[in-house]
Amino acid sequence: HFSAVAVAMKNVVDGYGERFVVPPSSVLDDLAEGYGHAEAGVALKAARAASKQLVKAGLAAACDYVEADRRATACAFVLEAFDGKAEALFSKVKAENYGTLAQELRDAAALTNNLGRAFRQARVTPQYLDAKLAELRWASAVQFLKATEREEQRLLKEQMREEEKAQREFERAKQEAEKEESAIRKALEKAESSFAKASDAQRIELEAKIQALQGQLQTAEEKNKRAISMAQQTKKGNVYVISNVGSFGEHVYKIGLTRRLDPLDRIRELGDASVPFEFDVHALIPADDAPALEHALHKLFVRNQMNKVNPKKEFFRVTLEEIRGEVAKMGIEPAWTIAAEARAWRESQALEAAMVEGWPPMA
Repeated sequence: HFSAVAVAMKNVVDGYGERFVVPPSSVLDDLAEGYGHAEAGVALKAARAASKQLVKAGLAAACDYVEADRRATACAFVLEAFDGKAEALFSKVKAENYGTLAQELRDAAALTNNLGRAFRQARVTPQYLDAKLAELRWASAVQFLKATEREEQRLLKEQMREEEKAQREFERAKQEAEKEESAIRKALEKAESSFAKASDAQRIELEAKIQALQGQLQTAEEKNKRAISMAQQTKKGNVYVISNVGSFGEHVYKIGLTRRLDPLDRIRELGDASVPFEFDVHALIPADDAPALEHALHKLFVRNQMNKVNPKKEFFRVTLEEIRGEVAKMGIEPAWTIAAEARAWRESQALEAAMVEGWPPMA
């Protein structure tokens, strides 16, 4: 008892800070899967009803008074004190603060029970504390699921925009490839028609031209087929591994996917005005099911995810060797660029060092 009170008082005095933060996804670890925030809301109401039932049944608090009136008054005192603190905590519930609030609730019970010692050990029962913790957990789950669904909707809209942009690129590439193919065919037909009427010397030159045009035609046909194939396959794309040393530091990598015909277009967009430096590309991994490959890599490095509050963020604090190793285990061997060029950042560092040394001279 005294140990719990001492810990509670120390927490109150020192503040809770980040010591009790729990990743929101783990709040649901022991709860049934498949909940939406509406279903979790129903479970929260049931948890609150269970707490009220304990109060009604006289099981929420206890004390050692023999007289019924004095016992009822003492129990009401500790319950009022504890419930007031509990409701204040519930009003602060967010998706990311369950761990801290749960510890505050336990500490509130310990401190309330310490005050209740003056009234023949008036105390909140462990059963009631557990019921209030269940309420808190479901309240946090509701907030987490609401936030998750909002984020999923945002990502879905972003994905739809990305899909539309990729589709426009595929259509444009297809039209350009068809136009190029048509022009090459006409040039090839003209060269083959001229070949029959040409002299021996001209035929040597035309043979080389025809051979070159046939190679160009094959390339154009392949480009056209690729554009059609990419347009037809909604999951085909590239998983990228990129870094931005100047913005996020060493050993931080973004693992994402794009269906763009030119995947570098998407990476260039990521390095726009929202970050001070461009991203460096370490690998582009073509995949028939890019979302599945991206998801598998995210799952492997979930403990390394920088933003554990929002698991939809795709930055991971991990070494490139670890990523390469996991990709290799999947039987995939893409080309890797190990060293980050980080050209603009390195030049900025050099200029900053020069300015510290007094260059350029100040007017």
